[in-house]
Amino acid sequence: MIPIALGDVAAATGGRLAGGADAEALVTSVVPDSRAAAPQALFVAVPGEHVDGHDYALPAIGAGAVAVLAEREVGVPAVVVPGAVRDALAALAREVLARRRALAASTAGPFDVVAVTGSSGKTSTKDLLAAVLGTAGPTVAPPGSFNNELGVPLTALTVAEDTRFLVVEMGARGVGHIAALCATTAPRVGAVLNVGSAHLGEFGGVEAIARAKGELVEALPAAADGGVAVLNADDARVAAMAQRTRAAVLRFGAGGQGDVRAQDVRLDALGRASFTLLAPDGSAPVALRLHGEHHVANALAAAAVAHAVGLPVAQVAQALGAAGAASRHRMEVTERPDGVTVVNDAYNANPESVRAALRALVAMGGRGRTWAVLGEMLELGDAATAEHDAVGRLAVRLDVSRLVAVGAGARAVYTGALLEGSFGDEAAWVPDADAAEALLAAELRPGDVVLVKSSHGAGLRHLGDRLAAAGASA
Repeated sequence: MIPIALGDVAAATGGRLAGGADAEALVTSVVPDSRAAAPQALFVAVPGEHVDGHDYALPAIGAGAVAVLAEREVGVPAVVVPGAVRDALAALAREVLARRRALAASTAGPFDVVAVTGSSGKTSTKDLLAAVLGTAGPTVAPPGSFNNELGVPLTALTVAEDTRFLVVEMGARGVGHIAALCATTAPRVGAVLNVGSAHLGEFGGVEAIARAKGELVEALPAAADGGVAVLNADDARVAAMAQRTRAAVLRFGAGGQGDVRAQDVRLDALGRASFTLLAPDGSAPVALRLHGEHHVANALAAAAVAHAVGLPVAQVAQALGAAGAASRHRMEVTERPDGVTVVNDAYNANPESVRAALRALVAMGGRGRTWAVLGEMLELGDAATAEHDAVGRLAVRLDVSRLVAVGAGARAVYTGALLEGSFGDEAAWVPDADAAEALLAAELRPGDVVLVKSSHGAGLRHLGDRLAAAGASA
């Protein structure tokens, strides 16, 4: 983090010093968890649904924090803000980024903010992009899916004086959310990956999702000021966003329409893609370490953003090939000693990502059986039953060997499979993860490949972890 005096924190957030706070004291980190507090940290007292950070102000100061960012006086040194702490956190992030941009005009060198959004693939693309940009200079990117009104400013606040790139992942649960994140970070380059069914129940329709995702390209600077919108040419709703931006438009896609595209895509026995990367400045071979053909689109998006900030195609291709999985439970492949392969892709799920995971499973099947262990896809609203039914039918059409639907919310996956084909013992519904684990323990054999996929709230990632560890003593 760029050090900032506590008095400047108060000025940036519209707050006041309280509890004996020292205006000259330096803040060198910002933390929302009192257990992570250290000397010169600013503890952010976020009120939550179940826990109020204000109740942990004293332990944070005891751990060395210089002050608390709070909505009320807490009996210890604090910056007390007039509104919500979350809004103050965004204001503080804007101040730190403004300081880094000011340094860019002097001796610190250039600084770029790039942002990624979409219904699926955001985190994997963010991780690839961080790996690629990291070859050109110090790069800050969020851990995991740190992509909301708390995670984005906290990530921005880790920018240092020598940071070359800030990579921001932007999620949304309603119209206006991405616009607010853009107001905090002011990206110069923004990539929209796709518009799908994630959070359909909250948005009320796919068109509302498209409006929300397009807020990113609307917020970009004009082309004359360096703004670049990176759009998926293979997604009609995303491609149409070219009409919503003043920025220059750079398209990526596997369908031959992109400025950045893939040619001669091939998959190995573990579902890892290799291809020729074609970009405006040339071409280069890429061999991904990530599992699943859907990562080709993620890699193309990352390559397009990298091109927009000036990286040559050969450097981009080499970095893409060197990048491993950086975030857990996303096509996380474990080859057990007993010959069973477990694919834990259960960090989150929506219809598009489940379809991609099923195709990856089939590609990895080889000569063994393929098992799809599928839990509920949450936040689909009135479309939930139909979407779960469609996933079950797709598993049959793809010739997945065995299907295990887990939990009441996933029952339609099981019934869809039965209605689509002649599944008998090949399909099962179980009430919970423990029952699924018992079934698999009894029936898995060497050569089998098991995909575990569900929404985060359904919790099957923990089942995936247990399955991955189960063969360790074999």
